[in-house]
Amino acid sequence: MTIIYPVIPNTITVHLGAPNDNSKDITILFTDYIKNVASSEIYPTWPYESLKANIRVIINFALNRIYNEWYRSKGYNFDITSSPAYDQKYTLNKGIYSNISNIVDSIYFEYIVKGNQIQPLFTSYCDGRNTTCNGLSQWGSVSLANSNKTDIEILKYYYGNDIIIKTGEISDVKEYYPGYDLKLGSVGNPILIIERALNRISDNYPAIPKIKDTLGIYLEETKDAVSKFQQIFLLPVSGIVDKATWYKIRYVFNSVSKLSELYTEGLNLEDVTFLYNDQISYGDKGIEVKYIAYFLSSLAFFNNNIPNLKIGDVFDNNMLTMYNAFQKEYNLKESDTITYRDWKVLRKAYDDLLTSYPESYKDWVMKLYPDYFLVYGNKSNDIKRYQMFLYEICKKYKNIPGVRVNGIFDDLTLASVKKIQKDNNIDVTGVVGPITWDKTVELASMD
Repeated sequence: MTIIYPVIPNTITVHLGAPNDNSKDITILFTDYIKNVASSEIYPTWPYESLKANIRVIINFALNRIYNEWYRSKGYNFDITSSPAYDQKYTLNKGIYSNISNIVDSIYFEYIVKGNQIQPLFTSYCDGRNTTCNGLSQWGSVSLANSNKTDIEILKYYYGNDIIIKTGEISDVKEYYPGYDLKLGSVGNPILIIERALNRISDNYPAIPKIKDTLGIYLEETKDAVSKFQQIFLLPVSGIVDKATWYKIRYVFNSVSKLSELYTEGLNLEDVTFLYNDQISYGDKGIEVKYIAYFLSSLAFFNNNIPNLKIGDVFDNNMLTMYNAFQKEYNLKESDTITYRDWKVLRKAYDDLLTSYPESYKDWVMKLYPDYFLVYGNKSNDIKRYQMFLYEICKKYKNIPGVRVNGIFDDLTLASVKKIQKDNNIDVTGVVGPITWDKTVELASMD
């Protein structure tokens, strides 16, 4: 599963040489890599705050390479090289200094961002004596530390006062390709990444149409932009983002936005809806809480260990009770926040419910949302199932445009969806998510 926010990988794959050298790749612990580079790049006798600042930029440099799939987007099977001409100096079998090791262990899970950017800042650096650069001067950091500057003050001196230290989730994720094709109806963080990249690429390749609704939902306009990109870059024109298209988009995005430079382009906080945020906390409200309420209520109907309480668009006491019961049922640590990891478990439990249930629940399960967004241009049995609910509504309410029960999300289906959304205070997107689906089923079931 692709996530938008950076993670701290457990391991990193290092190419022992320049990118095109016929050298071997090794996969090692991320912390061991940082300790090796730091022991190769800086002197252990430097002041503590200088060491800490330098280790932070070493960590960030590596995380930026991984996050932007710098080498994987070019077809390589590694994350970074050992060559200081391209990346950072990694020395095989290098001895590690104990004070450097201790600092790495205390901060390896933190990274630097600039302003409201999401990606780890590309922290360029140089020794400051033999070479200079638009980034941290290693020897300059020593002078600042000797002037009683803290590691953060040193970093702000070189990278600006708007840098922020973030804490990342430690994960096995090393590359951001989601592992499945993105197509009409797909939803989630991978779509946001691709939509943002295509919009930036279109500045250099105007034939690629801009995507106006970067909602993280694969709509027709996303398909059109992908198809034009594939045509321009000589890929099979399918309108589907497969692995080859994903990495080509990432490669071109890296090229046009100059991600090797200090000030980089990428996702900003305002580009990401709360649906794809790190966590939802007690007291939060909105459409994302409604989504969670839908999935929790569906599971509670089937599982007696989860109380089926009245919940809506506020993370209140009732939702907390249901959520804690869900956490206990699925061996998760009880808390009053819904993390991204818990969200994945919730969705997996719901998906399992859709595919494995007692025969006596068949009619009830037929009313459940299929767990992907239905969008204009989709063709599926789930569309046909949804249209059957629409048909029941059309028989009762003459103000609904109408429907053809054909399994195709056509113009008439789109018009009816928008009318239902407008009449029921749902965002008029023409996209059928869990809230629109649930309201449609409710209306169809009313006498």
